[in-house]
Amino acid sequence: MATITVRVLEGLERGRVYLDLPTPVTIGREEDNDIQLNDDRISRFHAKLQDDQGNVILTDLDSTNGTRVNGHPVQMHVLRTGDVLSLGRCLLLYEEVSCSGNEGGGKLTEDTAFRTRDDLEASGSDSDDLGLFDPPTPGGEERSLLFNGSRPELPERLTALQRARLTDLLAYMHERMGDVLLESTVHPGDGENSGYTQIVCPGETWSRLAQLTAELAECLRELGDPDA
Repeated sequence: MATITVRVLEGLERGRVYLDLPTPVTIGREEDNDIQLNDDRISRFHAKLQDDQGNVILTDLDSTNGTRVNGHPVQMHVLRTGDVLSLGRCLLLYEEVSCSGNEGGGKLTEDTAFRTRDDLEASGSDSDDLGLFDPPTPGGEERSLLFNGSRPELPERLTALQRARLTDLLAYMHERMGDVLLESTVHPGDGENSGYTQIVCPGETWSRLAQLTAELAECLRELGDPDA
C-alpha cells in the first residue's frame, strides 16, 4: 500500500497539506472524500488515487470538467513525484512518500518543488510561465511534461494473452509510423524557414498518420474508461 502526501497549491484550501495519506485516496467536493476541495467546478467525487503493484494511479471518475496532470487532460495516469494535478480551479502537488515494492518514490527536493501563483507574483514573474494554469498549446515543448521526457515503463505481470495483444498493438503502431517515415522526405528550410528542417510527405500519407492518431485516441479512451 502506498502512502502519499498532497499539497494544495491553488484554491480555497491553498497551503493545506494532506500528509501520509494511505491509498486509495478520493478527491472531490463531498465531505466523504479523503481530500475535500470546495470548488463548484469540481465534481462530488472527482478523482481517485490508488496503489497498483507499487505504482500510484490517478483515475478521473467521469468528472464534469475533467482532470489534468501538468496541464494535460488525462483519464488515467501513473503519477510521479512532482506531478501537478489540476481539478477545477485547484492545483495539487503530488508527493509519493513511500510505496511497498517500489524504489522510485521519495520526497520532493528543491529541484522539483513548485511555487504558487503568489510566489511568482512576489518574485515579479508571470504565473503562466509555469505552464500550470492554462492548457498546453498544440505542438509546444511543454507537451513532454506529462512524462518528463522519458518513456513510461511497460506493464509487468501480464498474462501470455495480454502480452501478445500488447505486442501486436505496438507492432501495428510501429509499422504505420514507419510507413510515414519511409514515404516522407527531409528538406533544409529556406527563406523565412531558414534554420529549420522541413518534412514533406504525400497527402495520403498525412491522412494515414491522422487516422493513426485517431485510433490511438480511441485506444486511450477504451483503456481509461472501459465502460464508455
